[in-house]
Amino acid sequence: MSKKSMMCAAALSVALLSGCASVPMESNEKDQELKTFPAPPQDQAGLYIFRDSSMGPILKKTVKVDDQVIGETAINTYFYRPLAPGAHVLATESEFSDNKLNLNAEAGKNYYVRQYIKFGVFVGGANLEQVSEAEGQKGVASTKLAR
Repeated sequence: MSKKSMMCAAALSVALLSGCASVPMESNEKDQELKTFPAPPQDQAGLYIFRDSSMGPILKKTVKVDDQVIGETAINTYFYRPLAPGAHVLATESEFSDNKLNLNAEAGKNYYVRQYIKFGVFVGGANLEQVSEAEGQKGVASTKLAR
């Protein structure tokens, strides 16, 4: 690839990554309620999946729990879902196939998972990582609840 073509590709990438994506949002009341981080019912676990990175602001990335789509994230958004105790597979779309994270949920506990954007060959991909309660609550506090 010529130097001029590489420069054009780089400029296009920067332009594409500088806009902002939007997704349907929940009410401020529900957002604030979930940010108190209530314990889930004793027969369920709570799952917060958040995206607090400023990388890839125009990219919306699908999130799934056990092959069921729960929504698309945008920059500074999160989801909350109650889960049955037991093994679950979380997934997010990436460039060539979903990236997955296994989670073994215990009843009565909240879990925090960060979705982050990473550079790809053609478009940005996404991945998931489980984080500590303190890090997760900090990440969720800086984001807004998506529908």
